[in-house]
Amino acid sequence: MELTLNVNGREWRGDVPGRLILADLLRDRLHLTGTHLGCEQGVCGACTVLVDGEAVRSCLMLALQADGCSIRTVESLAPDGQLSRIQAAFLRHRALQCGFCTPGFLMSITELLDSGQRYNREELAEMLSGNVCRCTGYEPILDAVLECQD
Repeated sequence: MELTLNVNGREWRGDVPGRLILADLLRDRLHLTGTHLGCEQGVCGACTVLVDGEAVRSCLMLALQADGCSIRTVESLAPDGQLSRIQAAFLRHRALQCGFCTPGFLMSITELLDSGQRYNREELAEMLSGNVCRCTGYEPILDAVLECQD
């Protein structure tokens, strides 16, 4: 089936099978491997991307469901090789260790920061609870987000 997307500011058109998930399209066809596949059940959040500005689990969305949508992946955060504000804060706060969960966190956080709203530590912890990290203990991640709200 024919599909048209805007991915990280570029239009993409192609034929896709009806059962292709968005994560596989991004990784296998578009070579945007920053979108990680962890549980493939929508639980871990590693595959989070923004679809029309909203954080979604790309492992649960069929590519065809995104027809006509604007998709942002973690690659969109540093298009010129310059770290985004949240990426730089992750680095400063050592908010990543193995890095597997990092792209999903960054995209979820980007949605929060783009909203322009300010959240306290407890609210952020709740809002990011859908992203699983086994390495950091979450505190440095929350520190990085709080810094970016200032």
